[in-house]
Amino acid sequence: MTTAKQRPESPHSTTGHKPTTMMAVVYSEYGGPEVLRVDEVELPTPGDDDVLVRVMARSVNAGDWHLLRGTPFLVRLVYGGYRKPKFPILGVDVVGRVEAVGKNVADFQSGDEVVADLSKNGFGGFAEYVSVPASAIVHKPAPVSFEAAAATPTAGVAALQALRGVGKLQSGEAVLVNGASGGVGTFAVQIAKFLGAEVTAVCSTAKMKTVRAIGADHVIDYTQEDVTEREAEYDLILDAAGTHSMRAYARVLRPTGRYVFVGGPTRRFVTALLAGPMLSMTGEQRFRTFMLNP
Repeated sequence: MTTAKQRPESPHSTTGHKPTTMMAVVYSEYGGPEVLRVDEVELPTPGDDDVLVRVMARSVNAGDWHLLRGTPFLVRLVYGGYRKPKFPILGVDVVGRVEAVGKNVADFQSGDEVVADLSKNGFGGFAEYVSVPASAIVHKPAPVSFEAAAATPTAGVAALQALRGVGKLQSGEAVLVNGASGGVGTFAVQIAKFLGAEVTAVCSTAKMKTVRAIGADHVIDYTQEDVTEREAEYDLILDAAGTHSMRAYARVLRPTGRYVFVGGPTRRFVTALLAGPMLSMTGEQRFRTFMLNP
């Protein structure tokens, strides 16, 4: 989901007024939406290698929900907030306009429209401005809207890395995308087709038309058919839903096929993380759990 906002006054406006604060959605304890509040916070100051971005749109990802809740507990261990959140402002994917740059930044200038990934930079996208290392942003293509661009970084990069990096997808291979109508799934269908694969997509009845429109060669309605009971075999299965066990997917995976778990219920994630390596040792099939590397 993406959100847009009206443009606030620039911190470097020609009126002579340079605000030192901004509005942000913050939280100081784990919980549900009730722990979120809109508050006035200090405007970030970019360092020598940083870019100050005025946020025009941002996306809300599953990762934001996990960080808000502090679940699974692994989230607290990885991001350093055992009892309370380490980072007070959520938000990974942002799109906006450059307001100021550090003295070492040469590739960006004021007014540039950019896309930023904050996953390794303290988050902070649910605010009016964010300071980001120049290495974590790219120029936004002019024809792409702010909202569309904001939906791209986490889901798009996850799909690309899972297919090409972890899954080792090759042109001509048969790919099954489970959860094909979700954020990662829709990107996975399109990327797999671009890479020359034959794509079978699994989704609900209501999403079949959309999934066909983005390029799937075959579409399975999971309310009518259990994909793990098919006679077809796939070179690669990208699982973005976690609706079946890895053993069930093994039945429709070719003897040398690869399975990549990308998303789903916490119990499926933990099982895939622990059981995947063991299943991979019993034959030539490979079972992997994907971790995003921004």
